[in-house]
Amino acid sequence: MANMRRFLIWVLLLGMLGGAGWYGLRYLPPEWDPRAPLDLDAAPNWMTGVKLRRLAVQPEACFAALASTGRPVQRVADRPSDTGCEIQNAVRLPSAAPLAPASPVTTCRVAAAWALFETQVMQPAARQHLGSEVTGVRHLGTQNCRNVNHARGGRRSQHATANAIDIAGFTLRDGRQVTLLRHWDGSGGEAAFLRALRDGACGWFRAVLGPDYNAAHRDHFHFDMGPWRACR
Repeated sequence: MANMRRFLIWVLLLGMLGGAGWYGLRYLPPEWDPRAPLDLDAAPNWMTGVKLRRLAVQPEACFAALASTGRPVQRVADRPSDTGCEIQNAVRLPSAAPLAPASPVTTCRVAAAWALFETQVMQPAARQHLGSEVTGVRHLGTQNCRNVNHARGGRRSQHATANAIDIAGFTLRDGRQVTLLRHWDGSGGEAAFLRALRDGACGWFRAVLGPDYNAAHRDHFHFDMGPWRACR
């Protein structure tokens, strides 16, 4: 909170000073400078979320942020569509914890949010609640040309444009398997781990849906970077 207060004071001062104030941005440290690139490996602060949202209109900055982590980034060619299922600015999702059954295609923004989720939420929660680390993630897919809830009509799902990923379970370094279907309603460390993931993911993804949302999500988390905000 102290950092946020300092940042808001900066914004107020810069607004009061007008053009001369914006000159003062050069004195901000990179992690608080809104003009600086998003650093996915740096300790996050309030400005990290601002920069993450800005990637919606800065796709090349998104690719650069992923590349700066040192993980191999495999870009995917744009795929036009006349049915609302186009894929743009996409990658094969890079992940420190291998994805099964295979590395899926996602928008770069999902990949950037995933990088923050892995390092800032998933691994710390695994160490805290399970005394281990995640070495594998089981997903249920990303791209599916369909409407929300598989309805015959209505708006397109974020899955239609690979702007979402569904996560069903996790493999730990000690060999344990944690799944939403088996452990969400439990009372042990596995349940605490999963609920920490849901709560923490809401800080990076625009929409986070899980078993508490509805029966359709009883066995997985839905993470997306669409225009609507939800944390359920």
